[in-house]
Amino acid sequence: MKSPKSAPPSPGDRAAMLTVRRKHKMARSVHAFVRGNTSEFYDWLDGTEGRAIPQGPAIWIGGDCHLGNLGPVANAQGKIDVQIRDLDQTVIGNPAHDLIRLGLSLATAARDSDLSGVVTARMMEQLTKGYTNCFDEKTDRTKAFPSPDTVRVTIKEAVRRSWKDLAKERIEDTTPHIPLGRTFWPISKEERKAVEKIFEAKNLFCHITCAGIGNENTSVRILDAAYWVKGCSSLGKLRYAVLLDAETAGSGKTQRCLIDIKEAGPAAAPRQPGARMPQINGERVVEGARHLSPYLGDRMAAADILGRSVFVRQLLPQDMKVDIKKMPQEEAGKIAHYLGTVVGNAHARQMDREVQKLWKKELQRNRAKTLQVPIWLWSSIVGLVAGHEGSYLEHCRKHAFHAKP
Repeated sequence: MKSPKSAPPSPGDRAAMLTVRRKHKMARSVHAFVRGNTSEFYDWLDGTEGRAIPQGPAIWIGGDCHLGNLGPVANAQGKIDVQIRDLDQTVIGNPAHDLIRLGLSLATAARDSDLSGVVTARMMEQLTKGYTNCFDEKTDRTKAFPSPDTVRVTIKEAVRRSWKDLAKERIEDTTPHIPLGRTFWPISKEERKAVEKIFEAKNLFCHITCAGIGNENTSVRILDAAYWVKGCSSLGKLRYAVLLDAETAGSGKTQRCLIDIKEAGPAAAPRQPGARMPQINGERVVEGARHLSPYLGDRMAAADILGRSVFVRQLLPQDMKVDIKKMPQEEAGKIAHYLGTVVGNAHARQMDREVQKLWKKELQRNRAKTLQVPIWLWSSIVGLVAGHEGSYLEHCRKHAFHAKP
């Protein structure tokens, strides 16, 4: 006999439950710990070892480029590309930080997949090669990079997905309500009014929706809204799922949409001294997304809920993450190379040719004779893996040792 499901918490009881859930999620594996612990990464960079990293050109960086934050996204016209899909930490900063963060994520994913150190070293070579090639003047960044089988399967799935697939995956149902339970919690009347107020803003909906639906006179009706317990590093911030009907432009018909509203907190990623960025965090996230991931950024908007900055976007069926639970050895190098090109392409499009040449020259300096990786990148990843391994074990001892399996 199954035990009855516990009721979702009231708005006032969220904080404690979210803290516990976040700590338990981070205890699942060292890779999960790395994904949910951006602050430790930047604490390390702020130390003596991190100061040895070269200062790259001042551009928008993702700030948290781990495996789960890369994947297929669709633009307003439905075209699909693999880009950075989570920009909470985006700032005008040092592109080397994105490269190191991705290298750390790949290295810990390799450890969780029981891959040898030799395979990991080769992955770092391929990551460097894929990233560096994006700054070659012969590279045509308008062409899609060849994707490994693991990524190609995800892209094919994204292409064929429909609204029903999105609804079943995200809200477990296609009916006009959001089922409360483990993933979705009730919101207060005050929160509901604040959510409704967002969609009263003229032009907001047409900025976040796909082509053919929204214009400044689009009529929007909210069907349901709930607090969304999602992610790991974002647990504890405001996050809402909103189900609504929008009138298709000029047709009189309605189309159902799932909207993601997420709080934009201060970025842990260090910004370049003197860099001019939006002071409001929601606007910072949207601006960074437009530079790094235009397919996503061009359908995002900043807003405000109860005095807290948020950003708003419509979730499309094609928006997915590259979910690699077990890294296949035969594809590890190809995956590293491909994801290096995704991040490299996001960086390169912000640089003119002369800046690209200088950055590529820096990336090719100081390589060891036995490893085609810059020494600063390899030593950073080694140091970060070692540090996170120890912190992960301490985290498990403190927060998950007595938890039920």
